[in-house]
Amino acid sequence: MKIATIIIRTLIGLLLLFTSLSYFFDLVPPEPITNDSFKAFNVGLIASSYLYPLAKSIELISGIAFVTGRYVTLANILILPVTINILFINYFMSPDQLPIAVLLFLANIFLIYRYWNNYRSVFTA
Repeated sequence: MKIATIIIRTLIGLLLLFTSLSYFFDLVPPEPITNDSFKAFNVGLIASSYLYPLAKSIELISGIAFVTGRYVTLANILILPVTINILFINYFMSPDQLPIAVLLFLANIFLIYRYWNNYRSVFTA
């Protein structure tokens, strides 16, 4: 179980690092958007001027935490809302990329399960 945790934690961390660094440094050109509702949603995200960089910054911080193995509990808490939004955006607006979003969400849930003892005090009255 420990080896699976390290593998999943490293893979999710590398994915988050790649997506955030490619956003900040323009490493990968964006794919053309064919879905009109997704295009409108993306324009709204860009127009907000803070939400997209905020989400990518959280991805960067969480990716570094996952790869290094330090503050993984905090990174799980930070990245869970972002992961849920990625899942729902892909489910409703871009179903062709849904498998990656599902794998990212399941990996996040697995890491929360694996580090559950660290969250136990949050759920005590």
